[in-house]
Amino acid sequence: MNKSPAPGGSRHHRLRDAYLRQLGEVGLFVEGTLSKVRRPGRKPPAWQLTFKQKGKTRTVYVPVTLVTEVQQWAKEFKHLKKLIRRITNESLAIIRRHVAVRRAESRGRHRTAHHSDGN
Repeated sequence: MNKSPAPGGSRHHRLRDAYLRQLGEVGLFVEGTLSKVRRPGRKPPAWQLTFKQKGKTRTVYVPVTLVTEVQQWAKEFKHLKKLIRRITNESLAIIRRHVAVRRAESRGRHRTAHHSDGN
């Protein structure tokens, strides 16, 4: 009863496929962190988006009228990163499982051949 699942039928394949479907639902995104900053002499806070570009930290001023939209974009990017991480983990699990199953099959064939030689 302990059969290995058919290709594409394992739990890892199903999870990875589900995450890939979610990937298609990701909306607009922007890489970076949106922060509220207070400057001396300014009453209302300013907003800035901080991100990496060619290894350097960059900051861009975000107008108040775009803050809500940019917050959503940054949230989508975090969701995208999470999905990528999950897809990667499931793909790695598929690779590891494949290697383990092949090794077990190889050991089984080796034992069968070894026992038949002794008869």
